[in-house]
Amino acid sequence: RQAIRDAGAKLFFLPKYSPDLNPIEMLFAKLKHLLRKAARRNPDAICDAIASILDTVTPPQCRNFFAQAGYDLR
Repeated sequence: RQAIRDAGAKLFFLPKYSPDLNPIEMLFAKLKHLLRKAARRNPDAICDAIASILDTVTPPQCRNFFAQAGYDLR
């Protein structure tokens, strides 16, 4: 915690189960949806599909995930 304060950042605690406040959960939901569409079944194909999907995530999409979770990135 001290390292976070020393870096000039603030630490906020989320309620125990709050995926709507956690931007990474929105990315995971998108990833799972696209993986289901890809219908890959062996480990190598799944890893390749994950890499391809993550390559399509754009900075504006990431900003949108944060905005939907109520974070102001300005």
